[in-house]
Amino acid sequence: MRSILIVEDEQHLLDLYTDEFNDAGFQVHSLSTGKEAIELIKKERPSVVVLDIKLSDMEGLRVLEEIKEFDRSIPVILNSAYAVYKSDFSSWMADDYVVKSSDISELVAKVKQYAEPSARNQSTQTTV
Repeated sequence: MRSILIVEDEQHLLDLYTDEFNDAGFQVHSLSTGKEAIELIKKERPSVVVLDIKLSDMEGLRVLEEIKEFDRSIPVILNSAYAVYKSDFSSWMADDYVVKSSDISELVAKVKQYAEPSARNQSTQTTV
């Protein structure tokens, strides 16, 4: 089963995303802190990570850096209310960036795209 890790410190959004991705057939891990997320990733290796940038315990961009240092093949989608971070060099390590909206269809589509095994294989292949 495809698994997703959602890291979001706003409880109502965490609940909404959890329900949506459960309904879409994902095994969902929902966490509100970066530290918990890093620990879970090292144990579970989810298919996709949806990561908020503004977390209560640490910056999401620092969490992104630690995820990619651990395993570059895990797709990370930054999900933030702040479009300004798209141009931040640190955010370029992410596989994608979705600005939060009341319509989460873009986020769901991106997660499905990266959860497909063919998409993961393409992201880890190198060209010669």
